[in-house]
Amino acid sequence: MRPERLVAVLGTDTGVGKTWATAQVLARLREAGATVAVRKPVQSFAPCDGETDADVLARATGETSEEVCPPHRSYGIAMAPPIAAAFLGVEPPMIDDLVTSLDWPAARVQLGVVETVGGPRSPIAGDGDSAALAAAIEPDLAVLVAPAGLGAINAVRLCAPAMPQPFVVFLNHFDGGDLHDRNRRWLQVDGFDTVVDVAELTRHIAGA
Repeated sequence: MRPERLVAVLGTDTGVGKTWATAQVLARLREAGATVAVRKPVQSFAPCDGETDADVLARATGETSEEVCPPHRSYGIAMAPPIAAAFLGVEPPMIDDLVTSLDWPAARVQLGVVETVGGPRSPIAGDGDSAALAAAIEPDLAVLVAPAGLGAINAVRLCAPAMPQPFVVFLNHFDGGDLHDRNRRWLQVDGFDTVVDVAELTRHIAGA
């Protein structure tokens, strides 16, 4: 059953903190009494990294890693998932496969989050990228996680046309310094709904 509120999380690039930000928000909402669930329909990783994204997300919601990301869609090689699948001799899933296999809990879920991979145009399936998956699930809100420092404005502007509407920009690791603050204000002048702390992001994701 589709969650009452569905949110898609994308990043401007790999390593900008999508999983960290998502886990922080979900843990807060769960602690506040909300019923939450998260899905990472497919993931790839370096085996030497230890925890996978699914492990981190599962800890935030109290689910299992296997519920967050099906084991057969978890590829132990640090490449875009369809490329990793090809290297491992596995047929990569299609966008429709990822959408139809989203297995939400049978009980009522107030908030469900789907986390993508890499940037919006990073391949996530054999026939589409993270932006295509985000659009296909028809989220109530999308989140674009971006760096707060150098390159933030360029990264957000480049990614924005691929984002589902409506979406909010989260400047991760915002330190309140001059550069970070100027980036925030510039993006706001550009018309982007821009937030800089986890509490504010939590309110947006919860629809408060």
